Amino acid sequence: MESLKVFFDLTYSTQETILLWTFVFFTLIQLYFYLVKYLRFVIFKPKRYAEHKEPVSVIICAKNEVENLKKNLHLILTQNYPDFEVIVVNDCSSDSTEMFLAEMKAKYSNLRVTTIIEDERFPHGKKLALTIGIKGAKNEILLMTDADCHPKSQNWIANIQRNFTPEIDIVLGFGRYSQHSGFVNSLIRFDTLLIALQYFSYALARVPYMGVGRNLAYRKSLFFKHKGFASHIKYLSGDDDLFINEAATKSNTAIEFSLDSHTISEPKKTLNEWFVQKRRHLSTGESYKFKHKFLLGLEYISRIFFFLMLIVLIITQINIIGITLSIFLFKTILQLIIIKLAMKRLNEKDLLLTSPAFDIFLPLLNFGLVISNYFISKKNRWK
Repeated sequence: MESLKVFFDLTYSTQETILLWTFVFFTLIQLYFYLVKYLRFVIFKPKRYAEHKEPVSVIICAKNEVENLKKNLHLILTQNYPDFEVIVVNDCSSDSTEMFLAEMKAKYSNLRVTTIIEDERFPHGKKLALTIGIKGAKNEILLMTDADCHPKSQNWIANIQRNFTPEIDIVLGFGRYSQHSGFVNSLIRFDTLLIALQYFSYALARVPYMGVGRNLAYRKSLFFKHKGFASHIKYLSGDDDLFINEAATKSNTAIEFSLDSHTISEPKKTLNEWFVQKRRHLSTGESYKFKHKFLLGLEYISRIFFFLMLIVLIITQINIIGITLSIFLFKTILQLIIIKLAMKRLNEKDLLLTSPAFDIFLPLLNFGLVISNYFISKKNRWK
């Protein structure tokens, strides 16, 4: 009651009132995203699955990935699913990828291999490799993953495919990173968790805007209906998020997050390596639809200003520090509850205590990396 009395006390100065209400404004925006958007995911229960197991084509693009293929390819080829093929597109590899794939092809009848020969006259990236793989696929349902990913279980294909009811063209999966000790690993996994919480929640809110190429499925007919990657061919990245941003509608997208449907890959080991990867991923955001850019931008900006106003109030307005900290704690507790529930759903561990610090750091980092994209040349790399 004392906090409420302080909050509504009109004897405070105009400056105090403006600063406090500005802080409340950004707090309410943040609570909107957590309680209206993200809560959808943590309470969601699937209602309907497909009755028939349709044939599936798994597509993997590999560029000098022989070591990853040795670790992961057999786990995909031996999936517990009645009818599927695995297409590996060997994109100009200079290591022993071609030899290894030839050996694997002799062992597994469901493996198909396409090799792209490098031609300096025609620079290309992952989108060309994917397009070649998709054109060669014999099945309507396409399931994408990367050479450095392995499925969590032998039921990965089955769990993704079961979402393809007649009205569904796209299924968004979760691509998890392995857990190791250290700050960098925790930061990457929290960022991945938050991104998944966002794109799963927005899809449930009938505003799908992205997926991740480590675990993503869609219909072959949808790919050609939208002329593949033609509308965003100028970007090295975007084979996953930009295609989904263009092709997804409020009614044609489903999500799959069961533990058996996860893929797992090794994260970057250093901040610098992750910054390079993250900067490449962020480079596509400018081509998102306006409504998606608005919502995502509003969340990031409100988060930055929430913490900025918190600091300003603590430093300059000691008279109302009680109500300031009360608002901060209320918002933080609700946020931690949602994050904890999301962690449980996605089988992530040991991120809760560090999440408040990462919550401050990540929007600032993303802003810096987006700005840096305008000053750093973009080389023809897709890995």
